[in-house]
Amino acid sequence: MRRSVGSLRISPWTALVPVVALVAGFIFATSSTTAQGTDLRAGQSSRLTDLIAQREGSVADQQATLAALQADVQALTDQAAGRNGAVAEAQALGRSGQPSAGLTALAGPGLTVTLDDAELEPNGALPTGAGPDDVVIHQSDVQGVVNALWAAGADGVSIMGRRLTATSAVICVGNTLLLQGRTYSPPFVVTAVGSAEEMRDQLDASGQVRVLRDAADRYGLTYDVQDERTVTLAPYDGTLDMQYARAD
Repeated sequence: MRRSVGSLRISPWTALVPVVALVAGFIFATSSTTAQGTDLRAGQSSRLTDLIAQREGSVADQQATLAALQADVQALTDQAAGRNGAVAEAQALGRSGQPSAGLTALAGPGLTVTLDDAELEPNGALPTGAGPDDVVIHQSDVQGVVNALWAAGADGVSIMGRRLTATSAVICVGNTLLLQGRTYSPPFVVTAVGSAEEMRDQLDASGQVRVLRDAADRYGLTYDVQDERTVTLAPYDGTLDMQYARAD
């Protein structure tokens, strides 16, 4: 049944539409004036590297504090284990899992993969046919190498001497690598303990690594794989807390 024109009711949402439109127009106008025709987000991106550099000193101090606290906890746990059989048993069980978790040093045969940006021409020009993104090592390149090494059954992997664990993430900021709260510049050195032959085979079979190898041949990037008779990986010394997001 239709209502007559005189009986129509105006809902609160209907009344708010003009107000929302007016406010949105004001925000867009203000944003345009502030940006002056540029991307407001670009400034945030350009400041990210500076922010990371500022935070590195804080991270180093906190890691030193963490190491001291971990030593205190370990000392107290050892004391408790001397008086409590259950604690001693749990401690022994925890130690048995440390090697697979990357919490102990690891030595053995393996290989080293070195990745580096391409060299520019003497006049600073890019190699022929290359764009800026073609001459630098990307996050996907490093991650592709690491994934291939794990897929080959590597016993342990490190990047720039920093041991990787199941929760480690490879993140690039510009042409630098952000790993465990610190930044590293190329060349990036990835070291793995395991069967060099199997790891080489997996690197050759990886689609991501194939893209990297093609770019190395075309633009002069460095992709170098060296067998190692013996390499030593330091234990992981960062936090073990798992950070994740959950959708309810």
